[in-house]
Amino acid sequence: MGDAAMELIKDTEVRSAYQLLKDSVNHTPLQYDRYLSEKYQATVLLKREDLQKVRSFKLRGAYYAIKKLPEADLKKGVVCASAGNHAQGVAYTCHELKTRAAIFMPTTTPQQKVSQVRFFGGEFADIHLVGDTFDASAAAAKKYCEENGMTFIDPFNDKNIIAGQGTLALEMMTDAESEGYKPDFVITAIGGGGLISGVASYVKNTSPTTKVIGVEPKGAASMQAAFEEEQPVILTEIDKFVDGAAVQRVGEITYSHSREYVDELMSVDEGLICSTILDLYGKQAIVVEPAGAMSVAALDLMKDQIKGKTVICVISGGNNDINRMAEIEERSLIYEGLKHYFVVNFPQRPGALKEFVSEVLGEGDDITRFEYTKKSNRGTGPVVIGVLLKKPETLSDLLKRLKEFDSTYIELSQHKTLYNLLV
Repeated sequence: MGDAAMELIKDTEVRSAYQLLKDSVNHTPLQYDRYLSEKYQATVLLKREDLQKVRSFKLRGAYYAIKKLPEADLKKGVVCASAGNHAQGVAYTCHELKTRAAIFMPTTTPQQKVSQVRFFGGEFADIHLVGDTFDASAAAAKKYCEENGMTFIDPFNDKNIIAGQGTLALEMMTDAESEGYKPDFVITAIGGGGLISGVASYVKNTSPTTKVIGVEPKGAASMQAAFEEEQPVILTEIDKFVDGAAVQRVGEITYSHSREYVDELMSVDEGLICSTILDLYGKQAIVVEPAGAMSVAALDLMKDQIKGKTVICVISGGNNDINRMAEIEERSLIYEGLKHYFVVNFPQRPGALKEFVSEVLGEGDDITRFEYTKKSNRGTGPVVIGVLLKKPETLSDLLKRLKEFDSTYIELSQHKTLYNLLV
């Protein structure tokens, strides 16, 4: 680590951030979760940052970083780039401190997050929707910042941001101790790395035996890439589904902190994240966004490791757009091996569908989609069929029967381009 290790924040910086923040942010609960504890035969505690004022931990870092600015800089106003939650934190803070904010968000940001930013910032927030990714939006924000002599509030690559995010670890470790828990693991999501840097620096400096686990989405594992290359690198392609953690490149400062303090990185499949969102909603009535579910999703990959242990999962945010629920359910079913799509050549005659239902489908299976891709005069036509299985293990029998029905059928999960085109 060399000199960089000297510059890392410690628990002392987190404590002073806490003193400045404690009257402005919610001290969110640390809750024992019976369902998850029984499911994994462990003591699972949830740090509920979805109950923060802006429904995410991002308020902590934003408030602290802006509050620390000299008065002259505050007067000129601040600029930020964010896929949503950091923007809400900045907007809320600027409304409280009565200073202007220019907020840049990707055009792909869920509408729910855009309207929340507008709500929290009121007259003090100007919203600019620019670029398809967070990184494109950030480039536009920095340019605007320079042109207008304003201060850029980085979403993660800033020591004040990291210290502010770390205050949630101070709360949760203090609460855990007062309730007699000694955490073996703390699991938290990684996007740009601000949250894990703050959490890990506090936890490792106050409870060195507690293991800190960082979780990324499979489609945007930018910290993992930085660890492999020993420096932050740009991922050329990312899956933007987990919008709160879809970052192409982590920060230099967050990388240094993670290198020093994080015990293990893991990545979770977007489908597993979706199953976790539905599980948390259905079993515990907890509304989480995809990034907020990642720490709980990781429990599934750590089953053997955590048995009999005490685990804290940071629920980082609850800004889930209701309009995305259909997609979340779809991804979950595909991940669970229950939903499958095929292109099947169908005889264009009466009774063909009935034949398919009685001869190919298993008991309890269902057709969720049936669509001719093109009408032909050849007596058969290609049909996109969505099948919902009752049990995932019946797939191989279904495929055998399907092959008898049409030996040229295509399983769309094996053909990504076709899948994206037809489904």
